[in-house]
Amino acid sequence: MATPLLPGPVRRLAAWCAVVLLAAGVLALVVWLCVVLKTVVTPVLLAVLGTALLGPLHRRLIRMGVHRSLAAALTCLALTAVVGGAAYVVVLALVETGDQIVDALRRAGQALAEHFGAVGTSVEDLAKNSEGLLAKFGGTAASGLIAGLSVVGTTIAMAVLALVLIFFFLRDSDRAADTLRSLVPSRSGDLMEAMGRRAFEAVEGFMRGTTLVALVDAVLIGVGLLVLRVPGAVGLAALVFVTAYIPYLGAFLSGAVAVLVALADRGWVIALWVLGVVLAVQMIEGYVLQPLVQSRTVQMHPALVMLAITAGASVAGILGMLLAVPLTAAAFGIVSELRTLFPERDPQAPLP
Repeated sequence: MATPLLPGPVRRLAAWCAVVLLAAGVLALVVWLCVVLKTVVTPVLLAVLGTALLGPLHRRLIRMGVHRSLAAALTCLALTAVVGGAAYVVVLALVETGDQIVDALRRAGQALAEHFGAVGTSVEDLAKNSEGLLAKFGGTAASGLIAGLSVVGTTIAMAVLALVLIFFFLRDSDRAADTLRSLVPSRSGDLMEAMGRRAFEAVEGFMRGTTLVALVDAVLIGVGLLVLRVPGAVGLAALVFVTAYIPYLGAFLSGAVAVLVALADRGWVIALWVLGVVLAVQMIEGYVLQPLVQSRTVQMHPALVMLAITAGASVAGILGMLLAVPLTAAAFGIVSELRTLFPERDPQAPLP
């Protein structure tokens, strides 16, 4: 028997390097294709998230004896009504109170600049930039420029396409396993089905849990801001709800905005009370809601979540930040399923 040229540990390292390079190359290709085809990929990803969120309702309607197509149509109508109503409330609240919030941020920045220098100046610059963006957005929407209409038209088209895809995904969800099996050789069908099912369960758990957490955070913080008579309380609560879909970072940003607005309009005492409300809500989320949510889905370390959000932002901006965590949850679900199906080999066993 010939003696290997390299010792076992070196061969293991080389094998792992090859696997990592191959995985990185495939991932880079997938990301590049997603960026190039973002007009198509974005509605598909949104439809998957919507299907994961609405799946329990659709299954309940089917158990009640409703036909699959009718159940999918009713579910999509419910989604349109809820999302449309929520979007209307959020946009209206932000538009009505946007000037108040931006003005309060500017005054908070000026007050902080007197005591802390660069920190306050940065806040003031952020407020000025936000005001400019709001003015630009409002001017574009009001004047009806072609560029503005193009953006609005593209957004509406992607939303409609995503809604149509949600209908088909819900209606044909019973065929998903057969579809996955048809994409791979027959001997790999069970593996593909298990991976797909585990990934979807992870996304489903994330969407339901995050929506619940976002709603509770927005209601509790909104009530606290109303009690403390902070200007723009409804808009700030809407901001809390939207940013809650960006774990950790979203809560920090929305909480900081609420505290700064209170500081500028009501003074240090009310600002400290707002800070207390935000921290109390975050403690309820961290010690009560999140454990209940994560017990039903894939648990990810906060550092990994932050890295995923950063990577998503670098690839696709705000949309990438929103999609990064559920996609990472799906990837972790697949890895978890693979580790279950293929236990680790004994390290003392000889390398083939």
